[in-house]
Amino acid sequence: MTSRFSPEIFPRGIFSSSFRPAWWLRNAHAQTLFSSFFRKLPDLPRERETLALSDGDFLDLDWYWPAIRQAGAPIVLIVHGLSGSSESHYVLGLQVALAQKGWISVALNCRGASGRPNNLPRAYHAGSSDDLLHALHHVQARFPDVPVAAVGYSLGGNMVLKMLGEQEGAVPVFAAVAVSVPFMLSSCADRMDRGFSRVYRRHFMTELTGMWKAKLNHFERLGDMAAVDHIRARLNTAPFRSFWQFDNDLMAPLHGFRDVHDYYFQASSRKFLAGIQVPTLVIQAQDDPFMSPDILPSANELSRSIHFELSMQGGHVGFIEGGEPRVPRYYLERKIPEFLQYCLEAGVPGF
Repeated sequence: MTSRFSPEIFPRGIFSSSFRPAWWLRNAHAQTLFSSFFRKLPDLPRERETLALSDGDFLDLDWYWPAIRQAGAPIVLIVHGLSGSSESHYVLGLQVALAQKGWISVALNCRGASGRPNNLPRAYHAGSSDDLLHALHHVQARFPDVPVAAVGYSLGGNMVLKMLGEQEGAVPVFAAVAVSVPFMLSSCADRMDRGFSRVYRRHFMTELTGMWKAKLNHFERLGDMAAVDHIRARLNTAPFRSFWQFDNDLMAPLHGFRDVHDYYFQASSRKFLAGIQVPTLVIQAQDDPFMSPDILPSANELSRSIHFELSMQGGHVGFIEGGEPRVPRYYLERKIPEFLQYCLEAGVPGF
């Protein structure tokens, strides 16, 4: 399927973003950190569904239903980033914005991210497009007459783009959005070893090591000593001083990759961009402190279905615009529904 959008609204290829940061949040780190520290999270009455997987594991899906559903409205599946969950501020914020339009949303908790340990030593990683595809097929099967879209943030955005490129036209979505994507994992790992970004790296290493220790304790309580030994052998090199070490010593061997180089090559989404055949909006900031300029794809790497919005500012999953500190406005929660609405108006094949 080719994009049928007016170039004045969502140009194909790489185009400059209309995002302008709030006057009180012009710094990339301020954009990145503001919501984590200061945003008041809504308490949403969501419905949790546990989706069984063929390998004996499960995914937890958190559905949010609008008070009044808009006729012909889609379902939007949302994928969180690294060390996130359906409780992440950007997930909750988007679910509220979608509900205000009368749209259903479902937040995917990747394996082990929902607040309870998953059944297998495997967790999730940047290339976990298989679980995402399984969840999308489940949503499609449950609501066969409703169009479905996918939105991913950061590591979740990488999963979305990888899945779209792998599946090409055989993907159960009419459109997708990916935000703050680590297109080249190796370069992003390098970036996290420099300057203030090392503060983010230390935070992630603490969070991720704690998650894996909790998994280890879980399998000890179950008496699954094979899983215990498997994970403990990988945790022996902790504390982890870099993503390169963490991904080489723990993530790669626990998820079937030869080493960190194999993991980064296979899981990075950049090489999958040419295969994407559904309308896809990418929103990326040049000042993202998790990224370096070399991770950005060139225009000739993009399929004709990709609309690549590149902003000078915005940080990492920040994009907070206008308003005063007490009433900030969240650009992503305006722009993402706008793009998906335009996709619906352009026409969704099969609906």
